Amino acid sequence: MGEWKHITLGEISTDISYGYTASATQEKKGPKFLRITDIVPDRINWDTVPYCLIEDKKLEKYTLKTGDIVIARTGATTGYNKLITKNSNVVFASYLIRYRINREVANPYYVAYNLQSYEWKGFVEGIIGGSAQPGANAKQFANFDFLLPPLKEQKAIAEVLSSLDDKIDLLHRQNKTLEELAQTLFRQWFIEEAKDEWETCKLSDIAIMQNGFSFSSKHYIPYEKGHLEVLKMGHIERGGGLKLNPKKDFVPREEKLEKWVLNKNDIVMAMTDMKDNVVILGVPAIIDKSDKYVLNQRVARIYLKSNNKLLNNYLLYVQLKNPDFIAFLQSKANSGVQVNLSTQAIKDSEIIIPPMNIQETIGKDITDLYLKKENNDIQIKTLENMRDTLLPKLMSGEVRVKYE
Repeated sequence: MGEWKHITLGEISTDISYGYTASATQEKKGPKFLRITDIVPDRINWDTVPYCLIEDKKLEKYTLKTGDIVIARTGATTGYNKLITKNSNVVFASYLIRYRINREVANPYYVAYNLQSYEWKGFVEGIIGGSAQPGANAKQFANFDFLLPPLKEQKAIAEVLSSLDDKIDLLHRQNKTLEELAQTLFRQWFIEEAKDEWETCKLSDIAIMQNGFSFSSKHYIPYEKGHLEVLKMGHIERGGGLKLNPKKDFVPREEKLEKWVLNKNDIVMAMTDMKDNVVILGVPAIIDKSDKYVLNQRVARIYLKSNNKLLNNYLLYVQLKNPDFIAFLQSKANSGVQVNLSTQAIKDSEIIIPPMNIQETIGKDITDLYLKKENNDIQIKTLENMRDTLLPKLMSGEVRVKYE
């Protein structure tokens, strides 16, 4: 440990810059435009990052390079950060701050892992405190102090943690493929190959729909074993499915909440969204574990009444997750400052009921894809727990890594 020394983020940065001010566009013109909303999940989903127009003379100044670290400086995302792992045509937005690391003294991957630590989270909390409008500036973030071992040991530590993250990333990519295959099978067999005589019915004919409990911030308390996690709209990914690391709030387990405690394979659906940025309205997710979540207001819970019409909730979920179905639901929303789906609009939506022989063959293939995805999710959680346990031990020198 004699060669380890304390250093600040600012001392090892060769460039600290605020991002570019522009309006984002979904038109594929100009470079990708990375914003604070794009760095909240564990991984940047580059497919959903928009574009922006920028003058050529400004492009170099705001272009991100491999090894750059971007940190959100405002709002609820203050302190969220990401390491850029490959060169691409991407500029960063004004609410992000870029730190370009001096590679002669520090390994960018090692530095980035320090910015995922509890020490970093506590440091950021110390800056923003209980502010009604959280925020920080470049100088404040630059004062973050951490231990810096010799460069070769930094690289070895980063490689250990990166190997776990690579496995996690591979499983996430497999899950994306499994979801796409499930949608492909559904579209081919339940829509393109569907017969005129196939039955359709209203969702309310085959499923129960339930609204959530009206929680407010005063209900939330620090987590203790046995508490329930409040499942809110923020738990739902834009394209469907559960976010793995949403902002979490907890409530004590009480008898009055029992009817809103979710079961594994329950389907949940966002019923409200912002008018100018509709991304999760009508989008479903499927619950991964029983007795973990309690349902919040403006999120619908949906589950089959029986298996007489559809064999399981997966065959319902794949229909609700179909982009055409989501678009149809969104067209039924009431418009205002917020857009809202009514309970009746969801209940009246039409569901396809394929013949049982199709459900038992093609439907089984779809179900198997989701079961494989669930198994991957379990592996992801295991690897994440291993990484999160190792990270503080490696960063403090409690666990050492051999290096040459």
